[in-house]
Amino acid sequence: MKLPPLGQLGCLLILAGALCPHPVWADPVSAVQLLRVSGCGGLVPAIQPLQLSRQLDKAAALWAAGGSPLTAAAQTGYRARQAAGLRVRGSDESVLQALRRTGCREFADEALRDIGVYRSGADTWLVVASRAVESIHPARSEPAPSVLQNSSSATRVLQLVNEVRARGTRCGDQSFGPAPALRESSTLDSVAYQHAADMARHDYFEHVDLGGHSPADRVRAIGYRERLVGENIAYGPTSAEEVVSGWLHSAGHCANIMDARFAEMGLALASGQGARHGLYWDEVLTEPAK
Repeated sequence: MKLPPLGQLGCLLILAGALCPHPVWADPVSAVQLLRVSGCGGLVPAIQPLQLSRQLDKAAALWAAGGSPLTAAAQTGYRARQAAGLRVRGSDESVLQALRRTGCREFADEALRDIGVYRSGADTWLVVASRAVESIHPARSEPAPSVLQNSSSATRVLQLVNEVRARGTRCGDQSFGPAPALRESSTLDSVAYQHAADMARHDYFEHVDLGGHSPADRVRAIGYRERLVGENIAYGPTSAEEVVSGWLHSAGHCANIMDARFAEMGLALASGQGARHGLYWDEVLTEPAK
């Protein structure tokens, strides 16, 4: 089953946790710094504050014009290993309320090192990121598997997909009732990884790879016996919530997710290595052969 590819998606508020009830907030950056040194109000271990970055200030401004925090950071020359963003409209108190409402664990990630901010009128954009580590083998361009496969993002995508399958939903003009939960497949994770990494290395975005192989071809090539194969791909989202939301708002991708015939799922993501520096996502869905 080959569906039209899903293009770059918009950005999402990314945060989680709880905060002390009455801290003093001088500005949005101070709010994030206090969040980190307090360990989300004691929910996680306390970590060091972030360093202010002029590049990420520029990235926040670029993000305000469109795209994603990760791609905006790349446009400034900041080579990000990971990035997250928060956009809030209103006063500094609105930032506090956003943090309380959506939490803080994403911004309290110990791997993050730098922060930038852009304000325009009543809107505030915050970008936090960590730099990619330069490889000691510069000729190698393959994305690091630790970022791409067996990540918490894959687990979260499966959880979100199964939640919507459990309740049923509407995909464009078609309504779908509840469907059985999908099972995670490490074999399909590998299939998804191969295609996500290939798109990232060679800077393309298609279901059919450069060798002319379809999703079904790639599944069969590793000896997996299937009756039906589906694939959803995306470029640009920076979180599991963002990518699943984008797929659910596209009728064809949503129909793939809700198809009750599918029983197993694999997922991987890869960081772009060519002109595109955002994340490539690949979700493979199958009905195994009996």
